Amino acid sequence: MNRAISGLRVARAVEVRGVVQGVGFRPFIWRLATELGLDGSVVNRAGQVEILVAGSEEAVEAFTLRVRTDAPPRARVEEVVVQPSDRAPAAGTGFTIQESEAGPSTERLFPPDIATCDDCLVEVFEPTDRRYRYPFTNCTNCGPRATIIDDLPYDRARTSMREFPLCAACEAEYRDPANRRFHAEPVACPACGPQLAYRRPGDAAPAAHREAALQAALTDLREGRIVALKGLGGYQLACDATNPSAVARLRDRKHRWAKPFAVMVADLEAARVQADLSPAEEELLTSPARPIVLVARHANAQPALADGVITAEPERAAALNRRIGLFLPCTPLHHLLLAGIGRPIVLTSGNLSDEPLATDDGEALERLSGIADSFLTHDRQIRARYDDSVTRVVDGRESLIRRARGYAPEPLSLPIATPHSILAVGAELKHTFTLASGTRAHVAPHIGDLEDLLTHRAFETNLAHLSRLLDIEPEYVAHDLHPAYLSTQWATRNFPESRRIGVQHHHAHVASAAAEAGLTGEFIGVAYDGLGMGDDGTFWGGEVLVATLASYRRVARFGRAPMAGGALAVKKPYRMALGYLLSAEALDEGGAAAEAADWFEPELARAFLDRLDPREVEVIRVQLARGLNAPLASSAGRLFDAAASLLGIRDVVEYEAQAAIELELLAQEGSVEPLAFRIVRRDGLLVYDPRPTLRAILQGRAEGTATELLAARFGETIAAVTRELAAEVRSDTGLGTICLSGGVFQNQSLATTLVRRLTRDGFEVHTNHQVPANDGGISYGQAAVAAARLSGAS
Repeated sequence: MNRAISGLRVARAVEVRGVVQGVGFRPFIWRLATELGLDGSVVNRAGQVEILVAGSEEAVEAFTLRVRTDAPPRARVEEVVVQPSDRAPAAGTGFTIQESEAGPSTERLFPPDIATCDDCLVEVFEPTDRRYRYPFTNCTNCGPRATIIDDLPYDRARTSMREFPLCAACEAEYRDPANRRFHAEPVACPACGPQLAYRRPGDAAPAAHREAALQAALTDLREGRIVALKGLGGYQLACDATNPSAVARLRDRKHRWAKPFAVMVADLEAARVQADLSPAEEELLTSPARPIVLVARHANAQPALADGVITAEPERAAALNRRIGLFLPCTPLHHLLLAGIGRPIVLTSGNLSDEPLATDDGEALERLSGIADSFLTHDRQIRARYDDSVTRVVDGRESLIRRARGYAPEPLSLPIATPHSILAVGAELKHTFTLASGTRAHVAPHIGDLEDLLTHRAFETNLAHLSRLLDIEPEYVAHDLHPAYLSTQWATRNFPESRRIGVQHHHAHVASAAAEAGLTGEFIGVAYDGLGMGDDGTFWGGEVLVATLASYRRVARFGRAPMAGGALAVKKPYRMALGYLLSAEALDEGGAAAEAADWFEPELARAFLDRLDPREVEVIRVQLARGLNAPLASSAGRLFDAAASLLGIRDVVEYEAQAAIELELLAQEGSVEPLAFRIVRRDGLLVYDPRPTLRAILQGRAEGTATELLAARFGETIAAVTRELAAEVRSDTGLGTICLSGGVFQNQSLATTLVRRLTRDGFEVHTNHQVPANDGGISYGQAAVAAARLSGAS
């Protein structure tokens, strides 16, 4: 409705900055200006929206206010600059949307992909609608964005949709300001848009197209076959989650022997059948990002999921069945598949374990033909690789585990602006990188583990693509201190020493949580993870720091133990347990080094040692005695591994942190007492001596105490140790702000317990929410540290 507001006529030039492309912002501006009876125009120009508006002073003032308050839900308006203009359009000429213009810009922002909106979903399932059962239905409120963009500003001609000229009906919608597809760049329909195709490995050409392709894929799923599905940001592998044989075949072919699968269900009601959902978890499941959400599973849900969804070890399925990763359909294609099969499906990344997601059709056929029985693909190209995001709720707030589709590449803020552009290359595992400029940090989506050659190539491809889109040419690189990390080596090859900023691993962890919270001053940082190179040449991982974004000093740590076989001890936790039993750091009551002596009765370890090959145990004894490939580690993650092995939970792992995850899942719920522990001072540091804790585990096992109870008491011990260390550091420094980060804080019980108890103790507690606490958040922390150092902060 046009509603001119009378008064003195004025003209204003308005610039809107933030995430304002690809979210229906220009159509929103047109509707708002038309409603207020204003004349003028709106244009996307080099990453921002520029508006010329003229009308009564009252109407123009109302317009500039509502630009901020009434913006589309996926827009992020960060700044609105209003200035007088002498280019007032003539009264009554109306308001127009102009074609986008490229050009230099201080920043170029674009949104992530957006899950199918309710309006589009109605059309997909309405038999009389022209988009009935069309898998690529979208509008200005939903659909692909980051995965199809070639360049900015965001227009159809600069996306992979340029290969699909609009039909007359879609063109009319695209040009109609009153239509919700007004300037929806990926708009399409069955007459002019992308189409499905179905083929089997070895086929020279697709065997079916369009609806027939969808039905062929559904038949395969119903009959227990595995389908490779081309999703938004890459290929996915699907099978019937209620079919044990299908799930087992997928595990075997994908070489995913132990890690749980995520399950897609049709809607929120189906999710409630499978899991006990909190309001916060339901909100995440139905959010526009549509992430995988880790939730508490119902024990006797129907339809029953195959035990293999959780683990390939049937004898462990019941014990590990407490949690499941659920998500809802994010595209019309997924909605059609779930509606057609009528039961949950396993939907996992289209790759072999540890490889990057397949995105190219030819690459997918080559890499996935040994896994998939058939392929459901389409002819819209994927421009950027985006895996599914994984998240959860900790103490009522979201805590990301993997940041990818639906979240990336939306920028995060830097508390201290960088005067020079930065590339932060992250760590080795769960790799991400970050491009930073000014106060913006653009965290790229999760790629995988860099030690895989294909993943390393994907890193370089993604970096080139995102750098071009954002128009950021990094002047400095921030990297980990570990010289063997491939990310560090890449930084060394590509940047001169004067342009490299080394950032200690655990400083980057706690800086990521501090930067999320907007901290610029000093804080206590607790970093618990697997491993990171320390300043003293040992591996760290159980650290308490007093830090700012620019600097840190270590004030407390966990006791050290050797990693028998180096990296082999990570894959074989029993080797870490032997490292503690045979050569743990010996501390006397005053914290001084003591003679290495037996600190437990040999009979207590008899059951543990009897599980092992005595010849290997003897080799490890010699290895530790001589210090051969047995680096020292003060690591919380390795201590969790050792405890899991001593408890008989897991001696050998198939994926990172498996032992620690299963220890958490098996732990008895409810209130328990901590095991014995001791904290001493040594060389100016507080040191947690874990030997009394491990001896208590051995004694409990020997006395027949339930594994579930001992596991719970171990977790309680780590919480009690952390509280005591924090209290001591506060007493020494007067600091009351604490940041918790590192992969160990993916332990939901530990993270929740510590947030609540430290808050009760009077601390201001910060954890990661927008980036993972694991190594997926390292690059953001590195960027925050480098920005602070380049700005001259102390």
